Amino acid sequence: MTERRRRPVAAYRNQAFLNSKDARALRILAEYLEPKSRFEHYRVDDTIVFMGSARIRSRAQAEEALRTAEAGEGDPARARTALAMSVYYEAARELAFRLTQWSKQLDPRERRFVVCTGGGPGIMEAANRGAAEAQGMNVGLTISIPIEEFDNPYVTRELGFHFHYFFMRKFWFAYLAKAVLVFPGGFGTLDELFELLTLVQTRKMTKPMPIVLFGIEYWKDVVNFDALVRHGTIDARDLELVHRTDSVDDAYHWVVHQLAEYALAQPGAML
Repeated sequence: MTERRRRPVAAYRNQAFLNSKDARALRILAEYLEPKSRFEHYRVDDTIVFMGSARIRSRAQAEEALRTAEAGEGDPARARTALAMSVYYEAARELAFRLTQWSKQLDPRERRFVVCTGGGPGIMEAANRGAAEAQGMNVGLTISIPIEEFDNPYVTRELGFHFHYFFMRKFWFAYLAKAVLVFPGGFGTLDELFELLTLVQTRKMTKPMPIVLFGIEYWKDVVNFDALVRHGTIDARDLELVHRTDSVDDAYHWVVHQLAEYALAQPGAML
């Protein structure tokens, strides 16, 4: 008896092909079309993006770590620094809460100004947490990188995305954003911030883009914008591309004012 001939695999089911370099364009396209489909299904018109370090802990976690370190199980100096930095976690959490409460009072038929983060721990968790505590849907755009496993349970399950390509993830940060709040962070945060500043400065992004730098002393230490002006590598007016503050109240009122003036009447993605 002859063996039954195996049927060929359809191209769209061929995992060896889909994971090959020849199908890279399909994978890139999928990271555009699949999020687009979900955003449209859940009527997410636009977002408020929170950026910042994955390493910043909540106040409660930082206080517990300090107690442990002072008991001889860790570095007390490092733990005290972490406790001081936890102020940014709590600020991001409160801002996301208040902005979500405000956005929920807008058009009930659409979801406007939804909190969006990179979906990780730290500042990202804080913002997703604040939005969830305000009972609002929120977005998490995670990326596949070789780091320890983490759990951010505050991202709305239906709006949790996972990307392979950094540039596609950053596209979705920028495409739907109507405001960005940037908290202290490392290489990833700096990369995201400067890409946005470049898009605004070169007018590749034509929509108004309010950008808040939260943490005046931190950003003064890390990026000397005034030196860029002094050396002639940016114009003095480029400093106006960001609003610097240490105040949750100030950040909230400034962002709400900017959104009400420039974005409220224009739902949807714009670049």
